[in-house]
Amino acid sequence: MKYTIKCEQEVDGRWIVEISDLPGVLTYGVTKEEAITKAQALALRVVADKIEHQETATDFFISFKAQ
Repeated sequence: MKYTIKCEQEVDGRWIVEISDLPGVLTYGVTKEEAITKAQALALRVVADKIEHQETATDFFISFKAQ
């Protein structure tokens, strides 16, 4: 699985990061790197939950690409 991370800086300076292919994966951070790290961690939790509930293939590779 390859997920694209969308990054935007808010007017107040915070960074918002979203992985649109995984509903609910939306995080904020003081820095871009912090927001990306939080999004990746949350994405892994979401994918792990899908695996646990047999909602995804068992043979896969995960990668992230920040835009």
